[in-house]
Amino acid sequence: DDSIVTMYLTVRRGNAADNTDHSWSEVNGNSTYYYDEKGIPRYGVEGILQVGDESGPSPDQIGYGLNVPNATVQVRGKTSSKAEQKSFKIKIKSGAGSWRNQKTIALNKHPYDSTRIRNKLSYDLIKTVPGMIGLRTQFVHLYVKDQTGNDATGAKFVDYGLYTQVEQLNTRYLRNHGLDENGQLYKANMFEFQRYAETIKLKDDETYDQAAFEEILEIKGNDDHSKLIAMLDDLNNYSLPTEEVFSKYFDEENYFTWLAFQMLSGNQDITSQNFYLYSPQLSDKWYFISWDNDDAWSYGEDLMENGDMGYSYDRGISNYWGSVLHQRVLKSADYRKKLDDKVNEIRSLITRELLTEKVNLYSAVVKSYLFKMPDNMHAVSTESLYEQILQTIPLEIDYNYQMYLTSLDYPMPFYTASPVLTENGISYAWDPSYDLDGEAVTYTFELAKDHAFTQIISKQEGLVLPQTIGEKLATGQYFFRVTATNSSGKTQTAMEIYEGEDEIKRYGVRCFYVLPDGTLQDG
Repeated sequence: DDSIVTMYLTVRRGNAADNTDHSWSEVNGNSTYYYDEKGIPRYGVEGILQVGDESGPSPDQIGYGLNVPNATVQVRGKTSSKAEQKSFKIKIKSGAGSWRNQKTIALNKHPYDSTRIRNKLSYDLIKTVPGMIGLRTQFVHLYVKDQTGNDATGAKFVDYGLYTQVEQLNTRYLRNHGLDENGQLYKANMFEFQRYAETIKLKDDETYDQAAFEEILEIKGNDDHSKLIAMLDDLNNYSLPTEEVFSKYFDEENYFTWLAFQMLSGNQDITSQNFYLYSPQLSDKWYFISWDNDDAWSYGEDLMENGDMGYSYDRGISNYWGSVLHQRVLKSADYRKKLDDKVNEIRSLITRELLTEKVNLYSAVVKSYLFKMPDNMHAVSTESLYEQILQTIPLEIDYNYQMYLTSLDYPMPFYTASPVLTENGISYAWDPSYDLDGEAVTYTFELAKDHAFTQIISKQEGLVLPQTIGEKLATGQYFFRVTATNSSGKTQTAMEIYEGEDEIKRYGVRCFYVLPDGTLQDG
């Protein structure tokens, strides 16, 4: 787990047909948002990929002695592509062999992870948990020789520091791991298991739009979507019993293990993205595969930076309430018992002692790179602070378990609707909050001129119905929030989050404007 592979990448201008006729500075100069805004494919270059050790490429490894490109290279990632240090996707050309039976090599810099170990830690732990499907990872030391400029012959290899290679999830991955390479495989981009009838369609539908489809689910395998549509139809048909739908379409062991692992690792950014769905042929079952775990094991660092924020809905069960699948499953007491059993099983496998051992193993590798050139120019913490952050990671398994238990006692979060102008004033409405213990829930509605709610215009408490009417308002900006309280006095916010100029998240706050003509518009 702590071994390091050294890779040597020589980059050259390619050809327009492959979109590789660009300079290395052009490839590194734009985030993936730039290409999305322009509606153009990502710039690339050709490359010679060689693998070896610190003394140079090895004769028994890919690319040794090559003088012509065997790969293409692009920037990869979404938010991380905004960072100065980029992550890369290296795609080995047809007929040019493979590296460890992989044709696509993802090198991740994890620029926003101060520890640079969270993703690898999760994947290596997943290997020890029965019921999980994971990916191989490897620390990589990368050198790049840029021959796309004017002085190609004089170019030298430049140290690009430490990366983590993560196995690419594609049909080759399925084949390599004994899974069905002809099965369905989707990457969730903004997917909460709603029906999405206007977008999720069969490919032979004349209104089918693959680009729109892939904004929700990126197609990585078989593009026959009939099985996906059947699952979503049944899941969103509330006349069908949850147990019937779940047992038909999901593998109990995989689902509850995946969900329990995410809760215990504190991986919050997982409800609508950062996972794959896989289904083999001749089966209706869908399996979850973890992807992008660098948000896990991070609460300790948040605590050091922001102090104790207490319980919020993005911890424990309530974090998953916005997903149709998770909400239907977690409303069942029998299924919550299965989840609880799985949570306790994983706690017996991933102990504080094991986490301490892993963190010490990885940090010994990372520190030898992170605090020297070139990575030290982009480190987000000092070396002493880095050590403090590492010490919090083993404690998180217990903290996240407590947050899971705490979430069971609170009413569940809910969505608010846009305010509506009526003859009688402004109508405000929200979804009902659900209490797992069946306790009665009442609501408090507040309207204010500021997001801190120091300038409150109206406050209504003890509301039984999820709606209220307020008076018409003068032109300007306004904020409202709704909180749900159960009979035990536990209070929950709505799911909306407002973030002001101070970059502080305010849970349950919604902004809107009253325009000069009296109409309303969301902020």
